[in-house]
Amino acid sequence: MNYESSGMYALTDETGTSRRRWLILGGVAAIIVVLILAFVLMRPAAGPAAGAASGSSDAHLPTVSVASPGRNAVDRMVSATGSLAARVDMPVGVAGEGGRVTAVLVQPGQWVAAGQVLATVDRSVQVQTASSLAASIAVAKSDAALAQSELNRAQALVGRGFISKADLEKLVATRDAANARVKVAQATLAETQARNARLDIRAPAAGLVLTRSVEPGQIISSGSGTLFRMAKGGEMELRAEVAESDIKGITVGARAEVTPVGGGQSFPGQVWQLPPVIDPQTRRGVVRIAIPYNAALRPGGFASASIYGGANTSPLLPNSAIQTDATGNFVYIVGKDDKVERRPIKTGEVTDRGVAIVEGLNGDERVVLAAGAFLAPGQKIKPVPGKL
Repeated sequence: MNYESSGMYALTDETGTSRRRWLILGGVAAIIVVLILAFVLMRPAAGPAAGAASGSSDAHLPTVSVASPGRNAVDRMVSATGSLAARVDMPVGVAGEGGRVTAVLVQPGQWVAAGQVLATVDRSVQVQTASSLAASIAVAKSDAALAQSELNRAQALVGRGFISKADLEKLVATRDAANARVKVAQATLAETQARNARLDIRAPAAGLVLTRSVEPGQIISSGSGTLFRMAKGGEMELRAEVAESDIKGITVGARAEVTPVGGGQSFPGQVWQLPPVIDPQTRRGVVRIAIPYNAALRPGGFASASIYGGANTSPLLPNSAIQTDATGNFVYIVGKDDKVERRPIKTGEVTDRGVAIVEGLNGDERVVLAAGAFLAPGQKIKPVPGKL
């Protein structure tokens, strides 16, 4: 009984193993049939021998946008850095004899007119001196009037023989001396008044007060140095250091864009002076760029500048067309039989319209505009017109 049961179990296991083997073989066969059908369906349809072969080859070529850049006018741009300053920096000091400051009437950042009083100096002694001189003029005028009166009487009597001509000449000289003393007294008073007027510290021209280094009660004199600094008319400038090789392409009146450090705002400017000398150590010169007044422009601050001038004609390409490796910049152009060729280039100015190519291209080549990183020299492509 036991032997018969063992034989039955062995037969059942053998039958199950055989069934699994056939299922696996059937699955493999089904996969092979599917692959064969897919291969047959994906094969191109048969046609004319030459045409079919050519069409199949072109269908597998990469489609690449190309364009001829031509030549465009590009402004030459020179980058420089430097310090902001007043275009005409006016130091204001003591013009007269000085004294004790009684009042300071302006603050840095304030606009003033030409001749406006910036600070006053005590003049109590000078006022008394001027009053004394004014009184001396009155005395001199009285003496002159008396001398003229005596001369008039003498002239009336000289015809009757009561006055000699010698006495008359003395009276004339006395009258002239008295008039001269009046003029001397008037000149002395005018000089004193002019000196007194110079006690006030005044603006030499209209402009913006930049600094102040004087306070009420301070004793000042001609040796006190600069009390105020002003920017004439509020005009500013950038004193940009430019390489000697770049200066030759810049002209007076050239357009510039000035950007103070730490700010994204740029201000229009114009070159108004080229450097008369070059620093023999740095081989640089200072180009002065005039900038209209703006509160964001502070003398002493650092700024960068882009100076434009000397337009050239060059091909312009988008950044996507320019490739770079260890040997430098290059582009791919489409040559004979639509095969790409590597062309080394040298880039120039970067503008809103693209990058100027100063060497390597004439402008009539068909240049690959994009996907250059996925191409290789000698590779055949399918070029399509692109837009620059």
